[in-house]
Amino acid sequence: MDKPGAIKVIIADDHEIFRDGLRLMLQKQPDIDLLAEAEDGKELIEQIKQLRPDVVITDVKMPRMDGVAAARHISEHYPTIGIIALTMFDEDDLIVDMLEAGARGYLLKNADKNEMVDAVKSVFNNEPYYCRHTSHKLAQMVARSKFNPFKHEVKPVFSDREKEMIVYICDGLTNKEIGEKVFLSVRTVEGLRMKLLEKMNVKNTAGIIIYAIKNNLYTTAGTTKK
Repeated sequence: MDKPGAIKVIIADDHEIFRDGLRLMLQKQPDIDLLAEAEDGKELIEQIKQLRPDVVITDVKMPRMDGVAAARHISEHYPTIGIIALTMFDEDDLIVDMLEAGARGYLLKNADKNEMVDAVKSVFNNEPYYCRHTSHKLAQMVARSKFNPFKHEVKPVFSDREKEMIVYICDGLTNKEIGEKVFLSVRTVEGLRMKLLEKMNVKNTAGIIIYAIKNNLYTTAGTTKK
């Protein structure tokens, strides 16, 4: 069904049952127009040639052509199309490969519909999207990869208190633990965290960690650059 003004999406996954569920989820969204689906990377690229979607949601592991190869081809030949990688929970290395190949975001396959829609909208707007369930280890892997969505942005200025917060967040501390260290209430720490999200233009803790490492605000030693 055509949805004027909606974000045009194609999905690719070699598991029919998963595709069926994803299709049903996306078809119910008023601002997403699901154009087609593919079983592998080669079929995905053929669909792209014909339909020119805004966003592609693709599994990483597929026959004939996998998600990494497909992402690399799409980025080279159709650079305006946003790519979202779909992965299992234990595929950290493949997520990094997808981002370096041109994906703008990634989701675990158990993501709910709200996160799926958030990811599509973010990538459509040329903003990176990191799954809410990103592990601390994966966030640091992404941060140290060649993937860098922040290189063309004007960098905000962070106060000493914000830099201190960034270190604690990157170290994996909870809001309660941070509050105990800096003698602030959990509510105040939550407010500071929200301000960091806004300043960095990211959506969750993974985004803060990746931004901080990419912009030299955090090192493995847990210190900020002055």
